[in-house]
Amino acid sequence: MTMTAQERHQAALAHAIGSAMNRDNRRLDWLLVAATFAILVLPWYRVRAGFFGFKWIGDLFSRPELMPGAAQAALGRWQLWPVVLLLAIAGALRFSRSPGPSRGRAMIWLGWVGLGWLTVQGLAIGTRGWNWDLLERVFGEVSGQQAFGAGAVVLGVAFTCLISFGLAEKGTLKGDAFVLTAIALLILLVAVFVFYPILSIFIGAFQDFDGSFTAEGVARNLVDPKIWSLSCLAGGYCGVAWRTFFLAICTATASTALGLAFALVATRTNVPFKKALRLLSILPIITPPFVVGLALIMLLGRSGTITQFVQTMTGFELGRWLYGLTGIWLAQVLSFTPVSFLVLVGVVEGVSPSIEEASQTLHADRWRTFRRVSLPLMAPGLANAFLIGFIESMADFGNPMVLGGSGGVLSTEIFFSVVGAQNDPSRAAVLAAVLLLFTLSAFLAQRLWLSGRSFATVTGKGDGGTHARLPARISWPITIIVAVWSMFTLVIYAMILFGGFVKLWGLDHTLTLEHYAEALGISWNNGLHWTGVAWNSFWTTMLIALMAAPLTAAVGLLTGWLIARQRFPGKGLFEFALMMSFAIPGTVIGVSYIMAFNLPPIQMTGTALILIVCFVFRNMPVGVRGGVAAMAQIDASLDEASLTLGAGSGRTLRRVILPLLRPAILAALVYSFVRAVTSISAVIFLVSAKYNMATAYIVGLVENGRYGVAIAYSSALILVMLTVIGLFQFLVGERRLRRSGATTRKTAT
Repeated sequence: MTMTAQERHQAALAHAIGSAMNRDNRRLDWLLVAATFAILVLPWYRVRAGFFGFKWIGDLFSRPELMPGAAQAALGRWQLWPVVLLLAIAGALRFSRSPGPSRGRAMIWLGWVGLGWLTVQGLAIGTRGWNWDLLERVFGEVSGQQAFGAGAVVLGVAFTCLISFGLAEKGTLKGDAFVLTAIALLILLVAVFVFYPILSIFIGAFQDFDGSFTAEGVARNLVDPKIWSLSCLAGGYCGVAWRTFFLAICTATASTALGLAFALVATRTNVPFKKALRLLSILPIITPPFVVGLALIMLLGRSGTITQFVQTMTGFELGRWLYGLTGIWLAQVLSFTPVSFLVLVGVVEGVSPSIEEASQTLHADRWRTFRRVSLPLMAPGLANAFLIGFIESMADFGNPMVLGGSGGVLSTEIFFSVVGAQNDPSRAAVLAAVLLLFTLSAFLAQRLWLSGRSFATVTGKGDGGTHARLPARISWPITIIVAVWSMFTLVIYAMILFGGFVKLWGLDHTLTLEHYAEALGISWNNGLHWTGVAWNSFWTTMLIALMAAPLTAAVGLLTGWLIARQRFPGKGLFEFALMMSFAIPGTVIGVSYIMAFNLPPIQMTGTALILIVCFVFRNMPVGVRGGVAAMAQIDASLDEASLTLGAGSGRTLRRVILPLLRPAILAALVYSFVRAVTSISAVIFLVSAKYNMATAYIVGLVENGRYGVAIAYSSALILVMLTVIGLFQFLVGERRLRRSGATTRKTAT
């Protein structure tokens, strides 16, 4: 019997509904299997010997601290009974209700209750019992518990997925479970590894050594004149907060002005060696900390080359002027000016030539055109460059450590409050909160200033004009300034290389390879032996950086794809929350991670994991912005075509989008790798004897006065970074050429 068109349509619709229901059930089945495995097999609490050593398997049911969650609940840990019950309800829900909005709402409820209970009981019960006396008085004593282990982590992820799967069954975002799960997991990760540590700083400021709440430390530090004093206005002592703020303003202003000068010379003048200017821009990015400060000491310190020359020629003793805010400012401007140049060069090139030509057509000269037309259109770039310089100066640890002298800044004061003789965590928390307040205020002020204002100059119409050349009254002065500053930068880096090849800088300039041999020596005695003192930190750094880089790229690009391609409620807040980690100084990140992850429910201090997580969420915003920019160049019709042909969002991302994002992936990988190798402000708080990073090892060398070994080690790291960046540029260049050629051939056809 032949089916009518209506019957065929109904059959096809029934088949599609059945397929969707089977897909929803299959997805939930896998989730329940993973959650059941976690609570029946995986250790609920942290394995101190290391989870991935798998030595715990043999003692899983013989040692109580290694038992899974179900066994822990059976032994009397009542705080785990609701977790087991919620998982049982989820299993019953799978077989008692069909997929749909009703089951979706129940799944969402179960997921939120499960996550909430894990969070509450994890924070409320510590290693010795209740974390707060009030709970002990209300509920009585309770046995302590260790930090969460693999079982608890997997179950927390399962509850999060239960929420996203429930939203999909309700029809949110057209029932796209992949997108909903990606958003939910990213929110969970940011909440745990960005907002929870920051919250821990503020809570830590009100906690005593025994964990009890007290406002004594906060009250003492908030009125401490060493933090807030403004006596410097009358020639007296200036508090560390205002000293740091003043330094950040000066550094941001100078680095932004010099970065703009470099960008204008590179794009609006006919001077030669423009490529050399761009090469100089990458040097600070790949330079380990302390190196610029050490080079300045070699040149301008009490025994520096220039200092000795001036004293010999004039008899005038320069003294210790370099040690203090002046020296820190000079080192920071050297370090951050190239970063400002990288931000501003694209902005300067992006000003539409037709607008400048229109101004000149209306009889405005080149000076008036630049001042009244071009410069105002560069405002977003100038604001971003200033913000970067301000935040980087606030967070800088290496240069103040070397050149600070008696004039410390917030980052060094925080460090000594944590690891120094004073051992005052309340002071460290207050100082970190002050530092965070300054940087977030600058971040929010910049966003408010730029919001609602349009600086667009590039439209869909063709623009065949050429940029106006700078007027002579600007081009000559900035060209001279750029030339002098470039020569000074080259001398600084020449000193860096030279300092590793002399026995004792300033006293004995005999050429030697002793420093390189001591740092990176290799010997052969019945096999290859890494005899250099720096090899251990070098291999640890390479391993952790290589593990962090792909995770950073994956999280950043996935987030960029969600922001650029998906529409969902709260998208603006979601993007702002993810990008806010950029505004948090590394020093605050380091302190907050120590306070948040040194005790249950999440304990990671002293492990490689805390370093990897720190790098991922510290560098993630770069991957996000790179992903958003790359997605803007890919036509959305490609996604739509894939979805129309029946591929889901996950398959579309994997098979269509990712192959086209190859340059962005490589850029995110290399940037995150380089930043992991050269980071110091957060790392200095998180390293351990087992996992000592290269930058932290260099700190020890500098503190012990072993400048030659420190510079030799730093020079080797610079060569490694140059090799990685050169490989990156080669791969990206080849990829772009092939795409360009293919496009040209297709157009010609």
